Amino acid sequence: MRFARFAQANAWLESHIDFEKVAPNRSDVPTLQPIHDTLAAIADPHHDYPKIHVTGTNGKGTTTTLISSLLHEWGLSVGTFVSPDLHRVNERILLNGEPVRDEQFTMLISRLADVETATGIVLTRFELLTVAAFLHFSDMGVDVAVIEVGMGGTWDSTNVIDADVSVLTNVSLDHTAVLGSSVAAIASDKVGIFRPGGCAVLGTINQTVVDIAEAKVAELGSPLIRLGRDFALERNDLAVGGRMLDLHTPMGEYHQVLLTLHGIHQGMNALTALVATETFLGRALTEDVVEAVFGLASMAGRMEVLEHYPLIMIDGAHNPAGVISLAETLEEAFHLAGQRRVVIGMLTGREIADMIEPLVAIGVDEFIVCEPLSPRTQKAEAIAEVITSRGAHATVVLDPREAVRHARELSGEDDQIIVAGSLYLVGDVRAGLLAIPHQHR
Repeated sequence: MRFARFAQANAWLESHIDFEKVAPNRSDVPTLQPIHDTLAAIADPHHDYPKIHVTGTNGKGTTTTLISSLLHEWGLSVGTFVSPDLHRVNERILLNGEPVRDEQFTMLISRLADVETATGIVLTRFELLTVAAFLHFSDMGVDVAVIEVGMGGTWDSTNVIDADVSVLTNVSLDHTAVLGSSVAAIASDKVGIFRPGGCAVLGTINQTVVDIAEAKVAELGSPLIRLGRDFALERNDLAVGGRMLDLHTPMGEYHQVLLTLHGIHQGMNALTALVATETFLGRALTEDVVEAVFGLASMAGRMEVLEHYPLIMIDGAHNPAGVISLAETLEEAFHLAGQRRVVIGMLTGREIADMIEPLVAIGVDEFIVCEPLSPRTQKAEAIAEVITSRGAHATVVLDPREAVRHARELSGEDDQIIVAGSLYLVGDVRAGLLAIPHQHR
């Protein structure tokens, strides 16, 4: 084995270019050939099991996780590939909900290091993680793999698979420098994961996206299951601990199902996950399976309450659509007795005003601005300047954990502290508050 310890394997992985830290652009002609060639060198492990492929601007992580949980509750062995990780790289590759163990990760990366030496093909960090996931799922003999796209669709490293079911949750403006500056351009990139011989599930009624998805499946000769035509969320009400749902799918009806996730948007993610799971299985699920999964659902870093008195909540909203959903959830589900403060930090490539204005609109007038632990971090002073121009108060505290401490010092028991703007920020703050080891600090 090339590496004896996890730290050595991870150091080798980190020596590769990381487009999650250094934003890619489309100056070079995109290609998936290097990852195809690397997979071929190890006998194409991604062909060893059926797959569900999930993309979308927001909600794809939750949808991926819920699909995996439903399939596992049904009795299948499920591999899951997600990104990014909050605390440790192991979190990206899961078997039945459990992250790959350090010794397994070390062995996988050792094998990939040997392949790189033998072939001379140098992949990016995300491509290596993608191949490692495919290899691990083959080694473990999974019944199905649920694969979350990293970014976009057509040229994402995961798009070397031919999925039985492809899922598009929704489309809004994000990663515009890479994917395009319009919803139409981004949707055209994301439907690139659709496949002939597979079935596509569309979780949005945005007509621009619907038209592009319809055109794509017509080209491929494959079916499309659409929100609003083939499935619907007939009830999505606030409930103690989450949402109360009535769900109509092409294969069944599910009534008064508790979903233990906060936010109107999570109801739609749950419905889309359910439809994708049914489509893969070719049958309706039993009510006890759906109730068991949705009734115990949790997503670290997504509308997650970490402390009370004052309430401290973290949310990975990192684009304007995500911040709008956050603001709507705060207004509906977290009634304010005291004052609401927001600790915010974001990466470059975001329009600062679009990230700030939904929060100001619900009455947030105090922000503590920090800088997430990423080379792509947006300068706190630039964010503070926009906040001030919108009539709110901004205090700059560069270190994310110190920013939360400062917010806590200002807050009484009835106040709320919301941490949002970047998953890098959320992961760091979460690790600090819960005393979890954090690989990225």
